[in-house]
Amino acid sequence: MIVRALGVLVTVVSCVVALGGCADSGTAHVLPGTTDTERYDAIIANSPVADPASITPGSWADKIRQRGTLKVGSGDTTPFFALRDPTTGRVTGFDAGLAEMLAHYITGKPMNAVAITPAHVDTREPLLQNGTVDAVVATYSITPERATKVAFAGPYYSSGDAIMVRAGDGAIHGVSDLNGKTVATQANSTAVLALQRAAPAAHLVTFEHDSECVAAVQQGRADAYVIDQVILVSDASTDPGVKVVGEPFTQESYGIGLPLGDPTAKAFVDEWLQKIYVTGSWAKLWKATLGTVVSGSAPTPPAIGSVAGS
Repeated sequence: MIVRALGVLVTVVSCVVALGGCADSGTAHVLPGTTDTERYDAIIANSPVADPASITPGSWADKIRQRGTLKVGSGDTTPFFALRDPTTGRVTGFDAGLAEMLAHYITGKPMNAVAITPAHVDTREPLLQNGTVDAVVATYSITPERATKVAFAGPYYSSGDAIMVRAGDGAIHGVSDLNGKTVATQANSTAVLALQRAAPAAHLVTFEHDSECVAAVQQGRADAYVIDQVILVSDASTDPGVKVVGEPFTQESYGIGLPLGDPTAKAFVDEWLQKIYVTGSWAKLWKATLGTVVSGSAPTPPAIGSVAGS
């Protein structure tokens, strides 16, 4: 199966049930959807650390450094972005790794400097607004409406809404085929409005979690699931019963959500993102997570301040 992401063709690895079959060259064998934690931990531990003198006293970053822990809102059910290991309880993936890199940059600790609070589509803004978390790293698409409630650093990744169907489905090839069909997506996601525009005759059903949307397709309660393509590719890489069809029909930019009232937070995180782009830490983390299910080199990260589709 060939999909287009970030402007390049990528191939979803077709070894979704064999132990270790989804590891890229040089990666230890791991179960599909999980992370080679030894390689992953080394990438985080070797990522940049801020000079303490560069952290302004009393700033957003200084409060985190003094506390010794970055409080992050994140998911824990999305393979290759943020997935909780049921045995260890640890959350790993591209988003989770970025959160750990940011904590490492601020505190200097190589590990255990992140405290995760579950963050879903409808709770991300409240968690930032009430101070429960310092940042949200959770495939968080930047939109003008959301930007009135929180600040966004980045973007750090670009994607677009695409379509998942059952593996044997031959009727749905693109967004126009969704009219008259039952389509699942996550409540309050950007995909809700995108579907209303692109397939107004679709019957939309919403769920809180990605896993619930996938289950609805698997069980025949929905004909399709629409959300960011990279999420669907991650899901399909671990489940031979579903597939991703067509090309993305929107453009989305993921940002790191931050408190709106503290401009030091956005400036600091944007500077950090630029450093992990330049040093190669971002690309190494991509290869250790998303790069285990798509072939080729790591993509070029989006320019800071650019927003896809704007």
